[in-house]
Amino acid sequence: MTHWWVLLAIAHLSVYLTASQHHSKALYPSVYRVKRGAYWLINPTFQSSEEDVNLLFEMLLGGMQIQDGQRDLLIADAELASLRSVDKLEVICEDVLPKSLPDIRRLTAELARRRRPLSWQDFERTVLTLVYAAQTLARGGGQQRREAWTDAVTQLFGALQKDLGTS
Repeated sequence: MTHWWVLLAIAHLSVYLTASQHHSKALYPSVYRVKRGAYWLINPTFQSSEEDVNLLFEMLLGGMQIQDGQRDLLIADAELASLRSVDKLEVICEDVLPKSLPDIRRLTAELARRRRPLSWQDFERTVLTLVYAAQTLARGGGQQRREAWTDAVTQLFGALQKDLGTS
């Protein structure tokens, strides 16, 4: 009888270790953490239909801002901001996207080493990270800071372009 429990414990530990190694190699490791106490927000994605893609495009054209602070996602159009599907986008922008330059550099280094195309979830997050980096660059700062953010934007754009070329 104890033999059975030992095998079950070994199988459980094996699955646990494999899962933890998978998450540590993820482009966006924070995506696998439970957000705001809701399990449905593990690995959130915004775009699940063509309507969602059009909605994101409309929000970006309407001046959507991704910031680093109290409210990370600012949508100027009150009607768009009140849509229920915006909740997932808010979670992605606040809890998943890297906001610091070192985190974005880690991401671009991982993207440069990748040999496979991005999953559509990672592609979406990389596009949103590019939007955040470009908006941060536009807000200004010192010359050295601007150069660092310019480099980040260029590398993110290059990674997306490379991914689109391999698809």
